[in-house]
Amino acid sequence: QVQLVESGGGLVQPGGSLRLSCAASGKISSIRTMGWYRQAPGKQRDLVADITRGGTTNYLESVKGRFTISRDNAKNTVYLQMNSLTPEDTAVYYCHMEVLRTTRVSTDDYWGQGTQVTVSS
Repeated sequence: QVQLVESGGGLVQPGGSLRLSCAASGKISSIRTMGWYRQAPGKQRDLVADITRGGTTNYLESVKGRFTISRDNAKNTVYLQMNSLTPEDTAVYYCHMEVLRTTRVSTDDYWGQGTQVTVSS
């Protein structure tokens, strides 16, 4: 089985920064796309940013220039550096990975448990 463990959420003032991390463990052959989603109360879960194994990135328009996604393939870990945070960024953040397990020939989707990010003064 594969597990994704997130860390780095918390309470921050407007204009502040946070860095989220998500590490995958288990019988992993490789990981295709890694990404971060967020879900605010009463709203749908939206893609914030994702990154391919080769390093191509994609961002939600409202976070461009403020958030940076990166990955460490050797550690099966994805990061989200969040700067200039606003109250509108408040949500539960979930990491997502397309994982190829050692016993499989195609990828499966895995999700982290979610980490709360609250931006408030």
